[in-house]
Amino acid sequence: METAKYSADQIANWFLAYNRQFEASFDGELLSNMKLQKLLYYAQGSFLALEGYPLFRDKIEAWMHGPVVPSVYHRFSSIGSNGIDISENGVEIPDLSDGETEILERDFEVFGRYSAWELRNMTHDETPWKETASGDVIDLSLIKDYFEQHYLEEACS
Repeated sequence: METAKYSADQIANWFLAYNRQFEASFDGELLSNMKLQKLLYYAQGSFLALEGYPLFRDKIEAWMHGPVVPSVYHRFSSIGSNGIDISENGVEIPDLSDGETEILERDFEVFGRYSAWELRNMTHDETPWKETASGDVIDLSLIKDYFEQHYLEEACS
């Protein structure tokens, strides 16, 4: 499997910056840490299914409230369940290819419309989280297989 080009922090920054544009244009809300975690999980799954390799290098763990990237979680844990308000100045936003941007925009369109708790509940019904012991790393092959079976057809339509 190819190596990921990005860190989860970079992809989190992309989602936060994209949401900031979306929020300003459509009277949206800031992303909470929980919602950001689920968007990272769905982006990783979509990318694995569509491209065959991971979008970011960081591990995703099975936590009580669903899949979590620990490094990103801890980065924003001090704000609790409040929305994450970042300034794009000084925040590293990756220079994604058009194809990568298209996948992330599609993921945001599909999954961003759900609340953090709706996304949490969705992940609790999915095999990768259900088949991974609490606190353990969710195997990329589990995520890839699940997304190929359940999301690939929807993402391409």
